[in-house]
Amino acid sequence: MQKSRVRRVGALIVGLSIVVAACGGDDDTATPEATTPEATTPEATTPEATTPEATTPEATTPEATTAPTGGGELEGLKGTTPKGADVSAWVPAVNDFWVAKGNDALTDFNYAAESYDAVIVMALAVEQAGTDGSAFAGEIVDITGGGEKCTSFAACLEIIKAGGDVDYDGISGPHDFNGNGEPLKGSYAVLQFGADNRLDDSLEYLIEAESPESEVVDLVPVTVDRAGDGVFKIGSLLPETGNLAFLGPPEFAGVEYAIDEVNAAGGVLGKPVEYSPGDSGDTSTDIASVTSDRLISEGVDAIIGAASSGVSLTVIEKITSAGVTMFSPANTSPALSTYDDKGLYFRNAPPDGLQGAIVANLILEDGNASVYIMNLDDSYGNGIANVINNVLTASGIEVLGVKAYDPAAATFDAEVAEVVAADPDAVVLISFQEGSRILRTMVEQGVGPTTRNFYGTDGNMGNATGEDFDAGN
Repeated sequence: MQKSRVRRVGALIVGLSIVVAACGGDDDTATPEATTPEATTPEATTPEATTPEATTPEATTPEATTAPTGGGELEGLKGTTPKGADVSAWVPAVNDFWVAKGNDALTDFNYAAESYDAVIVMALAVEQAGTDGSAFAGEIVDITGGGEKCTSFAACLEIIKAGGDVDYDGISGPHDFNGNGEPLKGSYAVLQFGADNRLDDSLEYLIEAESPESEVVDLVPVTVDRAGDGVFKIGSLLPETGNLAFLGPPEFAGVEYAIDEVNAAGGVLGKPVEYSPGDSGDTSTDIASVTSDRLISEGVDAIIGAASSGVSLTVIEKITSAGVTMFSPANTSPALSTYDDKGLYFRNAPPDGLQGAIVANLILEDGNASVYIMNLDDSYGNGIANVINNVLTASGIEVLGVKAYDPAAATFDAEVAEVVAADPDAVVLISFQEGSRILRTMVEQGVGPTTRNFYGTDGNMGNATGEDFDAGN
């Protein structure tokens, strides 16, 4: 394993001072501090970060099951995805667990840790509340902050049984939930594609950011009274199909790995956790609604999902009105921050105000003078594009266009032609699985990652994008 080093990047945008833990290198020589022009804060949603420096062990990732065959067309594509600070031991462990259950080895690990942590947090909340009824949701925020630090279900359970107050710090990060059930802090990996059209692990580094105090809100009370039966039952609403299907395997693996650990430690309320998996599909189908109806009829106490913010928004009313807790490992849309969720919706992926500012930060740091933003037309794509646009504009970067596209379109020739005509220094692509086809069109029209500085986000920063690109999908 290569040594890790920590470097601090200077003030890149106002209110966002970030700590970067860089993996790679053969010595511990500090990287010189870099600075970029400061910006006037565009609006209250722009986050700030004030986190201590921390050395992060490098993660060992299993080899991909599909041999890279690309010609380097994606080399240089850079982007972000939420990721906890220390996954070096956890990643191979969850992969081994998943393979032992008869599944293919994981090639991406996006949101596996968040899915795992969602189970642990809810299991602890049920123990603290003493019920698997809807009232346990009122304990979730407390589980994530303000008490005695613990990092596993077994260790936290000991504290609860001794009458103590726990502060669970998970695999995916410290959590520290706001009163509306979302993290106040975010930990992100900055990823980059290499010459084989796959992520180059040696270029990965971590950035931590924190929302300002002005974003803190009071605890949202639980307003639906659903009784429990003493058996904590979890359902999942995760993408087996649809344009986020590449996220399915790591998310299902994280959920099942956590349930296995909880049950090995004695279960919840003295009984094993029960589990019913389900497909979410995407917003082009009614799969999520059908799955939600089934899970509710089965009497689940909580549903983990959806991965897509747009999908969650189609079923959140149905789920929470039934008194069932909904906990997403991947939703990031700002639209969910203020949704009337009856105190029953939670997410441990940080909202897009944090990720959007970090992506804008990368664009500033790389010295781009102009940028074109292309995003899928839904709550996720529009939300993060808006944050990036606001931060860059306030920083003096010329945003030549913001194009929202239909992800179900047959082709993206017209949209890409607009990028070609704008001739930007940098391109931001906010997409899901259709991103590989957009990238193929970009390359064909001469504005791909090898000719422009190119930036992605969590919906497309995975090896699945490279695999789909190479396969022509």
